[in-house]
Amino acid sequence: MSKLTKNQKLALSKLEAGKTYTLAEAAELVKEMTYTKFDASLDIDVRLGVDPRKPNQMVRGVVTLPHGTGKQVRVLVLCNPDAAAAATAAGADYVGLDEYIEKIKGGWTDVDVIITQPAIMGKIGALGRILGPRGLMPNPKSGTVTMDVAKAVEEVKKGKIDFKVDKNGIVHSSIGKVSFDADKMVDNAREFIATLVKLKPATAKGTYIKSVYLSSTMSPGVKIDPKSIDA
Repeated sequence: MSKLTKNQKLALSKLEAGKTYTLAEAAELVKEMTYTKFDASLDIDVRLGVDPRKPNQMVRGVVTLPHGTGKQVRVLVLCNPDAAAAATAAGADYVGLDEYIEKIKGGWTDVDVIITQPAIMGKIGALGRILGPRGLMPNPKSGTVTMDVAKAVEEVKKGKIDFKVDKNGIVHSSIGKVSFDADKMVDNAREFIATLVKLKPATAKGTYIKSVYLSSTMSPGVKIDPKSIDA
């Protein structure tokens, strides 16, 4: 087991053992516990009372964070020529079709989100083995396969993210940056939790939001009292 660094020990010393914090307290604490020289991501982990092995309990969705992600999202739009101008005007970083499909086949994946049209999916299907493992495969459920590619670009640039519960029943996502004001961190977290609540499967029994942790890229997780979240 590796030894803790000075900063890791300092961060852990700020946590009170066994305590659960309010969301507002957790946001302030994560800011205090983060000592990275770069602007660390703000991460949230929510354990849900669902069984992801059952198709009717798979929780997946999208949310537009009120204060964005704080990240410059690189967007590639694969579309027909008639939609290219609108996609570019909406802020897409790369727009095209066959030339980018060939680049991806050659190993290029230097983007964060790929948006396309339903009619193009036939061409993109062969890229699944490259895009799938990187989480870049367009999907109608996440809004990245759409007739209105310009609107999709605008939403992604404003802070729209997609998420999915993992095999352990946990939803993990980055919801901002530690440089955000604590109030903005709280707003983003509340919006994320509220979206999860709306997506509660009808077949899920018992406690739905089992636990919530807030952390930064290199900080310990801060346990939050779910009752302190207005969701």
